[in-house]
Amino acid sequence: MGQSESVLILGGTGQAGTGAAALLRQWHPALPLTIAGRDIDRARRVADELGAATAATIDLRRGDLGLPADGRYSAVVAALWDDRLHGLRFAQHRGLPYLSISSGLVDIAPEVVAGAQRANAAPILVASHYCAGAVVLAALHSARRFDRIDAIRISAVLDELDTGGPAGVADLQRWSTATSAGLVRRDGVFTWVNGPDAQADVRRTDGTDLPGRSIAILDVTSLALATDAPDVRFDFAVGESAGRRRGEPPSFEVRIDLEGAGPGGAPIRRSRCLVHPAGQRPMTATGIALGVERLLGLRGEAVAPGVHTPESLLDPAYAVERMAETGAYFIDAPGDS
Repeated sequence: MGQSESVLILGGTGQAGTGAAALLRQWHPALPLTIAGRDIDRARRVADELGAATAATIDLRRGDLGLPADGRYSAVVAALWDDRLHGLRFAQHRGLPYLSISSGLVDIAPEVVAGAQRANAAPILVASHYCAGAVVLAALHSARRFDRIDAIRISAVLDELDTGGPAGVADLQRWSTATSAGLVRRDGVFTWVNGPDAQADVRRTDGTDLPGRSIAILDVTSLALATDAPDVRFDFAVGESAGRRRGEPPSFEVRIDLEGAGPGGAPIRRSRCLVHPAGQRPMTATGIALGVERLLGLRGEAVAPGVHTPESLLDPAYAVERMAETGAYFIDAPGDS
């Protein structure tokens, strides 16, 4: 990768984009970055703060994204919803790795089909998981002591004051419009659930519960297929986080419950909570930055063209190390030893 080729971050002035750019700058100080957004002044401010970065305006309605024809890039990151797939097509036409985070389970079909139709064009990292795959990787890290996984339940609390910027709020609204049903794996079958079957209490790290529900999210499919667990569920609640209940900023908290067998077939259970006192933004930023680092071959071998998911490319132990560097930590789940 030449130094003139930069990582093009579409939506680079939003919360996810700026957070990921800051981590990439920290990890790889010489990595060129292009912060692309609709507001050039805002993009310039972000780029100036980063250093070794340029600013650009983009128009997602155009196939060329409104970028100069002589621009040279090493990867394309859609830190917003690439609604016309112009960012993906831009990457495929140039043979550039592409990463997206905002499609959600109900919106990935166009990306997957585009990747299948031009399977040799470019690597596509579908990272529209919770926090861009960070939670999947954390769960797989927790599962390392199991010889067999029978059940996985993820329970996430999103503080209503920590839903991200306008793009993040729009994503949540779009996903809820697409389906109110949740997707679970039950007895090995991926099943849509609604009504009482979808409802669940989500326990905060202080031991109190919030009303939540199963949601349709890629974490369910990724964890189920990565572990062969026949029962997988992701429950989600929006409300006051444990951090804010203590008078602190909104916190990120996800509970990971695992059941299965250890060496020799002995049944074991493990319940842990992944916490970040600064909320979901640093977790999402870490998920994106890990994906970009891997796609560029800055860690690990070159990524082949085709459609990929975070758990197919990234080492969970390394991912958890990077999460911890930003301030994330594990604690035992309340009520469990």
